[in-house]
Amino acid sequence: MKKIALFGPPATGKTTLARWLSTQLDHPHTDLDDLLFTPDGPLPLEEFRRQAGEITGRDEWVVEGNFSKLADVVWHRADVLVWLDFPLALIVYRIVRRSLRQLAGREDSAQARRLTWGTAFFSRRSLLRTAIRKYRTNRPRYARQVSETADLGVEIVRLRSPRDVQRWKRDVERWKRETAKGPAESRLQEATRHTTGP
Repeated sequence: MKKIALFGPPATGKTTLARWLSTQLDHPHTDLDDLLFTPDGPLPLEEFRRQAGEITGRDEWVVEGNFSKLADVVWHRADVLVWLDFPLALIVYRIVRRSLRQLAGREDSAQARRLTWGTAFFSRRSLLRTAIRKYRTNRPRYARQVSETADLGVEIVRLRSPRDVQRWKRDVERWKRETAKGPAESRLQEATRHTTGP
């Protein structure tokens, strides 16, 4: 498990899981948002693809981001593709909770400093409305693209709840311990079989 791609809607814990994997496996971590959004504005698609491809051309990496336009240079090069596919109700709850924390000044981040009540909840392109709209429109397309990625031999891990995430993290920890003793890739695949597939 040397090349891992993660994606999923907002508030599913992509960054938390990606950083955890990076620490556990000692692989470099890249958030594609950080790559795309520069101080001078978003990168052109061609340059974005080039830089992402440079990262995934290496031997070990953990890459997170919801950019299906990069599937061929990220997802298709992974050993494991992790889809955080939580129910919409849970995503809405988490977005509301996180936004309220940020608006109350209880979280310091670039996003929190830019957030207003309008951009969080009430504008046409608010975080909440955008998350709901994208969930409904993107999920069927993601399912098709994940299936195509699986056909290329990439291991798919579809985590449908926070409980699934915790269970898979325990599987990764067990795989890491067993790998230190000898080959264990097949045992990790067996342990995660219940979470795989579109």
